[in-house]
Amino acid sequence: EAFALVREAAKRSIGQRHFDVQVMGAVALHQGSIAEMKTGEGKTLVSTMPAYLNALEGEGVHLVTVNDYLAKRDSEWMGPIYRMLGLSVGLIQGHMSPEERRPEYAADLTFGTNNE
Repeated sequence: EAFALVREAAKRSIGQRHFDVQVMGAVALHQGSIAEMKTGEGKTLVSTMPAYLNALEGEGVHLVTVNDYLAKRDSEWMGPIYRMLGLSVGLIQGHMSPEERRPEYAADLTFGTNNE
């Protein structure tokens, strides 16, 4: 049911709908498995489903990518989905001070890099 909510929220907020194979990838990630996908196959969209489900537990979810540009892009691109579902979205960038980072880490989902 949580995955269905995310799928519908994605369609309504950013105009993208998860393909069945992306839902399968999301299930694999949620079960702790690795889902290998090529460039352009929708890894960012796939991550929305297990990230949402894990964020519901209230522990905070970190979505990690390789650079500040991608972290910002993904937070802006996927953020509307999470916000539609009632979650807060944070963004950590390399230039931020500890004081600036604190509220970002307090969000339900926080985008950042593997260096942060």
